[in-house]
Amino acid sequence: MGVMRCHTRGRKNAYACGDKVEIAPAGVGLGVIETLLPRRNLLWRSDAFRQKLIAANLSRIVIVVAPEPRFSSLLVSRCLAAAESENISALIVLNKVDLAAGLPVARERLQIFAALGYPVLELSALTDMDALVPWLHGERAIFVGQSGMGKSTLINALVPEASAATAEISGALGSGRHTTTFSRLYPRVGDGWLIDSPGLQAFGLAHLDALALEAAFIEFRPHLGKCRFRDCRHAAEPGCELRAAVDAGIIDARRFEHFRIIRAEITAARRANPGW
Repeated sequence: MGVMRCHTRGRKNAYACGDKVEIAPAGVGLGVIETLLPRRNLLWRSDAFRQKLIAANLSRIVIVVAPEPRFSSLLVSRCLAAAESENISALIVLNKVDLAAGLPVARERLQIFAALGYPVLELSALTDMDALVPWLHGERAIFVGQSGMGKSTLINALVPEASAATAEISGALGSGRHTTTFSRLYPRVGDGWLIDSPGLQAFGLAHLDALALEAAFIEFRPHLGKCRFRDCRHAAEPGCELRAAVDAGIIDARRFEHFRIIRAEITAARRANPGW
């Protein structure tokens, strides 16, 4: 059938990049989406009143960071939690390793994730991409991260015909200019593909309930269900297994703080919108 330009019936935000659908012809080179087929998973973000579908049917999420501009460790934790909640394998790519001045700090900030077993791959999209290629073979992957981390440059190096827009970092703002405004899928050899996504400055997880969020922090899993109180919020309650693990150095205090920040946001979102 080749490539067709399709439109939707009803809600336009019901579909995500990577969805499988059934379509019906609607003219030369045109179609209409009739049916959304079952998803393997869905990567999305949400706050109290809005949700944004990012991509569906993924096998891998590639979280791209760089020494410059400074990346948010909290945002990395958010992306990992979203991936874990949907059973998506995660890879962290430290791009722009040629920026030597900021490299030691970037490596130190990623150590909390590497210690959990998340693979961290160092490379420069401008010089050598060979190490990344095996991680994407046959995978249905999405690149996510803050603006300015080099996601589109990575896509261009992997899929030269993509011609994805890139931009220089804004020195005045200390952050990258937004160059990708919507998620776009690029087919690769075999059944695999890559999705380039817009730069993330926020990644709300209001759609996760308390139990799902706890389980999405993989280092928490051996300790869950062992607190003195079944409804423990892991705050000031006595006999909290998670806080004891933090005090003992078993759970990194920075990751526990990430969890508490995200949990507080979810609680506030559900208070503002009881419909969650």
